[in-house]
Amino acid sequence: MLRLTEIRLGLEHTEAELRAAMLRALGITDAELVAWHVRRRGYDARKGGEIVFVYTLDVEVRGEAALLVKLRGRPHVARAPDETYRYPVRAPASLAKRPVVIGTGPCGIFAGLSLARMGFRPIILERGRIVRERTHDVWGFWRERRLNPESNVQFGEGGAGTFSDGKLHTGIKDRGYRIRQILKDFVDCGAPAEIIYISKPHIGTLRLVKVVENLRHRIEELGGEIRFEARVTDIAIENGAVRGVTLANGAHIETDRVVLAVGHSARDTFEMLHGRGVHIEAKPFSIGFRIEHPQDQINRCRLGPRAGNPALGAADYKLVHHGTNGRSVYSFCMCPGGQVVAATSEAGGVVTNGMSHYSRNERNANAGIVVGILPSDFGADHPLAGIALQRQLEARAFELGGRNYNAPAQLVGDFLAGRSSTAVGAVIPSYTPGVTWTDLSQALPDYAIAALREAIPAFDRNLRGFARPDAVLTAVETRTSAPIRITRRDQDYESVNTKGLYPAGEGAGFAGGIISAAVDGMKVAEAVARSLAPP
Repeated sequence: MLRLTEIRLGLEHTEAELRAAMLRALGITDAELVAWHVRRRGYDARKGGEIVFVYTLDVEVRGEAALLVKLRGRPHVARAPDETYRYPVRAPASLAKRPVVIGTGPCGIFAGLSLARMGFRPIILERGRIVRERTHDVWGFWRERRLNPESNVQFGEGGAGTFSDGKLHTGIKDRGYRIRQILKDFVDCGAPAEIIYISKPHIGTLRLVKVVENLRHRIEELGGEIRFEARVTDIAIENGAVRGVTLANGAHIETDRVVLAVGHSARDTFEMLHGRGVHIEAKPFSIGFRIEHPQDQINRCRLGPRAGNPALGAADYKLVHHGTNGRSVYSFCMCPGGQVVAATSEAGGVVTNGMSHYSRNERNANAGIVVGILPSDFGADHPLAGIALQRQLEARAFELGGRNYNAPAQLVGDFLAGRSSTAVGAVIPSYTPGVTWTDLSQALPDYAIAALREAIPAFDRNLRGFARPDAVLTAVETRTSAPIRITRRDQDYESVNTKGLYPAGEGAGFAGGIISAAVDGMKVAEAVARSLAPP
């Protein structure tokens, strides 16, 4: 198999034109071609209105060895690597205690799926409900303000990523081809086939529901067991080693291997672990607002005359500004054609996040614009001080919103001018249950407000219209990542001071998105499997 890169074609090209360009690049005839498929497709919009698709293709030809010799030294042609992911070990014939995975976000799902495929029959515990029941609870909160603290945007099957844009691109390095295996598993479970090769794949909330259900069925077919509404209240630790877990209903499961994949909002679990003496340290995270613009405006800014072309879809953006007060401000979790969602998991708090469906055809684009903060900003020298700060900001947003789960909101023009907003402009906020117009300078620390007021006009210079006066800011974005890290050893992924405990994913401070969390889950599962497999 050969890998051919940098095949560039216009937006309206046909498959026949792509095939012809491939044959020309290789200098072969149609008769010499055996098979081919798209390995990657992106687009290059750097030349204003001149936008082109850029392809990487994997091609099987007759006489491959001779053709490689003929093309030696030519750029963009090489032998394609073997990208097959291989599980490292198999479970022993007898296993005294089954490994336990806590959490069914992407990290927990892929840790559990990997352990099941290796024959370890994991027990997977989820505090929330199955994804369809969870979806009902989430909509109940959005429409009727009924918050279920155990089944919401943060907790339940699929994790927080289920109610997001379903982004599947990441910047992490992965030489073991785990990412490709994850994408294949998504496709096998109902995701669009294109996520295997497009440069910025996403699934969207509605399709993720079915994918998550099918992943659960795969785990169960392989001998894994998943228990819902099974909140872990304690981990038994004796002589520095895990001995079992206790559930809220009083049940106890004996185990000496626990994968901790609880997500970034399991604050009661973090408090329990700290009380048990598990080593935890504070880590940086970010705080800020959600910002909404008309999606058509973003399309025009990013794609110019090609805006609205169905081959390109809804445009996104990524922005960074380094402020004069030393704070970095950046766009986070940008959701094209989506909506701002209520994402709290605790009573008396307001949290915002963003979500898109697969179609990305809602009227607004939204993104977090957030300010990086350090443990020295948390107000106390304690491993869990960042959680206390999150709660403080979320409670403040609850007060500003009217104590009814409305989110406090402000128009960008008013925010920059330092005056309260009183009414909506042309940009209609998408947040439900609803918004309360106010002055958002009261929602964050002064250093964050100053950084945001400097960053928004700076972003406008890169993305014209970003600072439009009637763009909508909604508060508060605090769950960008976990404010803690449950430290682990690099060589075996085990807690630095608790044998048999494997901190994993976003909640433990080792991932930041669906794919990076899933990859970390697979790596931790491999480490658990090696520790249990015979030498």
